[in-house]
Amino acid sequence: MISVLYWSVALIAIAFTILVLYLAKTLKSLHITLDSVSKTLVGLEKQLDGVTRETTILLQKTNDLATDIQTKSESLNTVVDAVKGVGTSIQGFNDSIQSVSQNVESSLVKNQDKIAQVVQYSKIFMSIRDQWANRKKEQAKVRG
Repeated sequence: MISVLYWSVALIAIAFTILVLYLAKTLKSLHITLDSVSKTLVGLEKQLDGVTRETTILLQKTNDLATDIQTKSESLNTVVDAVKGVGTSIQGFNDSIQSVSQNVESSLVKNQDKIAQVVQYSKIFMSIRDQWANRKKEQAKVRG
């Protein structure tokens, strides 16, 4: 019976040794995996630092661009106001021309009879002048 006890203790010792060896192998594999993860995390940290720097620079450039756009927008507002003023001036000029045209048209309608008389007198005058020129030509032919 003692020998069974010794054999049982020996078997337990062998099983424990095998268990320890497999556990050591597993822990070593876990150690390698954790080292790899650690190196990966260090690399990610460096990359994240780079991305953070680039993001900061990009944010600064975006702020500068927004300021520039704001300045140019204010300048453009001045131009728009100037163009609006020109449009108002042109509208006023157009209104003045329309008023003058209406006044001229009104005057023409009122003085239509007088204008017709002036046209008739002009025709009569032209007829008399043509007759006078024809007489001078005839007299020049008779003399000549």
